[in-house]
Amino acid sequence: MTNHLNLLVGGPVENWPDALQKHQIKGDWIGVDRGNLRLIKLGIDPKYAVGDFDSLAPDELALVEQHVQHIHHSRAEKDDTDTQLGLKAAIELFHADSVDIYGATGGRIDHFLANFLMVLELRFRMYAPKIRLIDKQNTITYYLPGEHVITKEPDKKYLAFVPLTPMTLTLPDEKYRLDRFPIQHPVSLSSNEFIGNKGHFEFDQGVMAVIQSSDK
Repeated sequence: MTNHLNLLVGGPVENWPDALQKHQIKGDWIGVDRGNLRLIKLGIDPKYAVGDFDSLAPDELALVEQHVQHIHHSRAEKDDTDTQLGLKAAIELFHADSVDIYGATGGRIDHFLANFLMVLELRFRMYAPKIRLIDKQNTITYYLPGEHVITKEPDKKYLAFVPLTPMTLTLPDEKYRLDRFPIQHPVSLSSNEFIGNKGHFEFDQGVMAVIQSSDK
């Protein structure tokens, strides 16, 4: 039996997928900072809360403390972001086999980039294939070197390959194909598409982000 966990970060609610808005996402939750308050308002008590909680008023923090049994209070000035602490807890404390992160996009671009690039850290890199970032229009998955098969999400039209490191990339059966194409720096190979319901790709080193997305 797999151990799946969801994380809710404090990004804009309007970026949430409809399934989160409608309380249709299965599994236990870790709340990150203001994400805890938002989960509680959805009727979900997180199994673990982490953050410096500097975005919460005293009465809001008191509500979180009433609903969450295990809370990690971090210092406002620290080396890790609250999202990094949440991911670390999911992996090291709860030994999650997969982690879906919501609320990690929208709002401040520096926060999004910090969330998007977390998988490049050595402590997280080996877990990259277990991690997804999900919002209303996008699903971001991460891959390590090798041959991979991806399945099209029914509500997503576009497919982007985002090499985060140098690599040699092959896209054999997407709309726009590549054959052992050398990548020298991070780049977004965007607006590709599936031909059928599945696609394949292969790369030899580094970390790849794959984004399935839709227009509004």
